[in-house]
Amino acid sequence: MSRPAVTPRRRDVLRLLSLGGAGSAALAVPSAGHAAGEPIVLAQVASTTNASAANNSRGMLLGMNALFAQVNARGGVNGRPVSVVNHDDDLNPGRMVEIVSKQLLPDPRVLGFIGFVNTGGLTALAKDEVFGRQGIAMVAPLQGDKAVIDAENVFPFRAGYADEVRALIQHARTMNQQRVAVVAYSIAFGPAMARLAEAAAQEAGMQVSVVMVDGAPDKIEANMASAAAQALASKPDAVLMVCAGRYASELAKALRETAGSGLSLLTMSVVIAEPLVKAIGAEKARGIVIAQAVPFPFSGALPLVLEYQRAMKAAHPAEPLSFASIEGFAAAKIALAGLQRAGANPSRERLAQALLGLGELNLGGVFVNYSRSARLGWRHVELSIVDAAGQLRR
Repeated sequence: MSRPAVTPRRRDVLRLLSLGGAGSAALAVPSAGHAAGEPIVLAQVASTTNASAANNSRGMLLGMNALFAQVNARGGVNGRPVSVVNHDDDLNPGRMVEIVSKQLLPDPRVLGFIGFVNTGGLTALAKDEVFGRQGIAMVAPLQGDKAVIDAENVFPFRAGYADEVRALIQHARTMNQQRVAVVAYSIAFGPAMARLAEAAAQEAGMQVSVVMVDGAPDKIEANMASAAAQALASKPDAVLMVCAGRYASELAKALRETAGSGLSLLTMSVVIAEPLVKAIGAEKARGIVIAQAVPFPFSGALPLVLEYQRAMKAAHPAEPLSFASIEGFAAAKIALAGLQRAGANPSRERLAQALLGLGELNLGGVFVNYSRSARLGWRHVELSIVDAAGQLRR
């Protein structure tokens, strides 16, 4: 028997199957033993292969699968299993827009979007009012930009980038750090958050300098080395790094090599500790403060976290806990609440309307609130710090 052709859609399903063992396989191809009826399909556009996005994208997918594996084992939603299908855009904004417009929106089986990861792509979709015009819900994108999370039919989970920046500036002020340098790249959220950080620092009575860096991807090392030198010229007590991925690791490396470990480095939740430590080493990463816009996944202080830990152990026992996977788990809980409210025959419009009518939703000691007047995610920001072993601590 000849093998079936590997079409783009089949490739996306195969990618999902490869991510999480039995738990993911049950979601991609739900068995009749779990739940009867046609699967409810949610789509995630997020790159599990691009080095800058893979940790977040894969982690969110694992967290979503962990919850839906339990839901499907109990019979699904109104007798229908829930499936999350990942589409890899290689963190290319144009590719995300293309996948949404040419593959997902024309497919009537896709009832909603969830856990998108790509600032440029999300910004373009929000600017074009795609979610509102098409009447489709976007649940918990990994995004804190106000232009995205305030767009119609977007139901955020995480705190906004502005909340993170304010929390980091307040931390510096609490630590009696009088001079702060803000280094931001010229792309994505960089310019807006640099302006906000400057205003917040001035309001706190701090001396502040701002260095804007060309975000050209082929000049990251040289540009960040130059930016570090400019920032250090103002003799700051702390440097707020408004950038992500390799930009952040190269900047942190340059700052540490010149100023040593005595300089306080602060960064946003878009910087993931594990790749940062791997890139610059535990010694240079030690003491870096990272804002976290989702609950701390490594302790059981909240019911949501305990539920998440148990679900991950059952569905993905070999996978480490992470901020990305607990965010995916919370995203799945939000989508589940909407699907349950949408009734026995959910549609795109019914799901979006159901989410708009949720009001305050308790995810387990963590609250979101969605209505026609406002769609508010969890507004809390926690700060974590990289320890001597390269691990995160609260």
